[in-house]
Amino acid sequence: MATPSTGIEITAASVRLGGRLVLDGLTLRLTERRIGILGRNGSGKTTLLRLIAGLIAPDAGTVRVDGFDPHADRRAAVAGLGILFQNPDHQILFPTVEEELAFGLLQQDIPRAEAAGRVAALLTAEGRTHWAKAPVTTLSQGQRHYLCLLSVLLMEPRTILLDEPLAGLDLPTQARLARRFAALPQRLVTITHDPAVLRDADRVLWLEAGRVVADGPPARVLPAFTAEMARIGEADADADLAG
Repeated sequence: MATPSTGIEITAASVRLGGRLVLDGLTLRLTERRIGILGRNGSGKTTLLRLIAGLIAPDAGTVRVDGFDPHADRRAAVAGLGILFQNPDHQILFPTVEEELAFGLLQQDIPRAEAAGRVAALLTAEGRTHWAKAPVTTLSQGQRHYLCLLSVLLMEPRTILLDEPLAGLDLPTQARLARRFAALPQRLVTITHDPAVLRDADRVLWLEAGRVVADGPPARVLPAFTAEMARIGEADADADLAG
């Protein structure tokens, strides 16, 4: 495991997409082990995840993860950050399992033979040696999601960003992945619209229209979010959508 994570620091960060202000002057210091970012569609939560990952740069303000700028220093970002997207097909690049697993290691300049050895050892430890030559297209949605997680874990990041990690999966697969996430030593930042996913978080931030409207333990933030979503639904959800 790499050196311990010192945290995520966002200072007065704003992001505009298509002329619309999506994140509005956010200032956050995230040091907890399990962090949840909660919000409706259009609240800015996925943009915040992409900002932390360094996939986009802020139009104003700064972002630092363990002291480095994840957008400007991609080498540090590859070593220190992992990201698991909601749709595994947006993440998978290679035709076979072993090629997909090796890719991140090769990006870290690990020699091909050593990368192949690490992939083989991981598949053995996971009881999935039969996956090595399997075409990724033969895996189920849940199995592809799991493959993406294994690819991230092979790279040993200090922080893992999870984008709606349980959405669209059947209940047994959700349970298995939730147990795996809970056991990980890394800091996890989970983006979701589902409050149930964040019941065991150390800290939850509720994002609305690019701003934090509540920040604290799940026992305080989740009931407030749930009540507000119920109120909006009873009024006129379509008219109130943020887009």
